[in-house]
Amino acid sequence: MIREIITDHFLLQQKAQVAKKEDLWIGQDLQDTLAFYRQECLGMAANMIGEQKRIVIVSMGFIDLVMFNPVMVSKKGIYQTKESCLSLSGYRKTQRYDKITVEYLDHNWRPKRLNLTGLTAQICQHELDHLEGILI
Repeated sequence: MIREIITDHFLLQQKAQVAKKEDLWIGQDLQDTLAFYRQECLGMAANMIGEQKRIVIVSMGFIDLVMFNPVMVSKKGIYQTKESCLSLSGYRKTQRYDKITVEYLDHNWRPKRLNLTGLTAQICQHELDHLEGILI
């Protein structure tokens, strides 16, 4: 289901709770909502659609990857950049890493490990910040 994008800073600054198997439907809502906002957005976190769960979706080019309970376990190559967000207006300066490794659960609740670089790594870090209640 396509969901409304949350813009309330108080809600967005709340730390997300651990996702459970019963929360799989949130992943589907993230897929539907990201597809709807495809021209404006490359990733989303569950709190952007009003769900305080540790779930993100990242556009990987040809596929959109939903990650449950993602954790960044390594990072390299710090740089400065500017980002925007559907939940916020304008662009903001931030700091990101060029190479990261993320561990997460997939939609079958199997543990996965993924190495990301460049823009995909940047998108993922932005969404992981959302889970911590960090706004750019």
